[in-house]
Amino acid sequence: MRSKLFVPASRPELFEKALASQADAISFDLEDSVLESRKDYARDELAKFLDGAAAAATGKTLIVRINAMDTPHFAADLQACCHGAVQVINVPKIESPQHVLDFLGQLQQLEHARSLPGAISLLANIETPRSLHDAAAIAASHERVCGLQLGLGDLFEPLGIRRYDAANVHAVMYELRMAAAAGGVYAYDSAYADAANVDGYRAEAQMARGLGFLGKTCIHPRQVAIANEVFCPTQQEIEWARKVADAAEANEQNGAFLLEGKMIDVPFVLRAREVLRQADKYAPAP
Repeated sequence: MRSKLFVPASRPELFEKALASQADAISFDLEDSVLESRKDYARDELAKFLDGAAAAATGKTLIVRINAMDTPHFAADLQACCHGAVQVINVPKIESPQHVLDFLGQLQQLEHARSLPGAISLLANIETPRSLHDAAAIAASHERVCGLQLGLGDLFEPLGIRRYDAANVHAVMYELRMAAAAGGVYAYDSAYADAANVDGYRAEAQMARGLGFLGKTCIHPRQVAIANEVFCPTQQEIEWARKVADAAEANEQNGAFLLEGKMIDVPFVLRAREVLRQADKYAPAP
């Protein structure tokens, strides 16, 4: 899931276009991009789409970002997106393991009532000081938490922290990545609101990739190609990974060995195999 393209659920005319894009995942938004007066309309349009042939046939990951659990829209949002076509529900303002368990309890009740298999995962937004502090515990709180997503706008703006200062961004990315690793889930990067600044988007995506994030949110179709490129292994990385994997396969003497002057042991071999897996997964179709 290198790229996740946001689509306001109140804009059904964009649904098919989003599915035709190169984004790995489509995130239908019921939260911030939908006006208060259009929440009901957005839910109705999303529910109709999820029942349709396009949602059933797409190979993309379908995500729904709902409104937070303490809002009057939460219950209706959950009703709309608890559907067999949805793989992930993105929940804002998750601040504790108990929030995770409360959400999943309600989701499981609804899944049971609808005879769904219980396959929907939770992507928890980390976008408050409290949630960042407890991010590792949130990540480890339940097996259905698939990842932590950074929400820099909500986290920084109320505190007067400069959103586009690279040092600020790096500090929080690093903390989130370590929390996700401790919980055994992936870390996913935030939206970049300055959609016209493609260089800034690319630089932030490269920072996230260098910290081991899975991918980056896209709020405009022009950002999709950048995310897909940045979060793919480079040819140089692939070639080195092949050398490492081949040398490890041939190695029968030591747990650690030298390859072109570099020490290689288990962590480097595992990383090489992951790079090759990603290269196979995202290789362009012949």
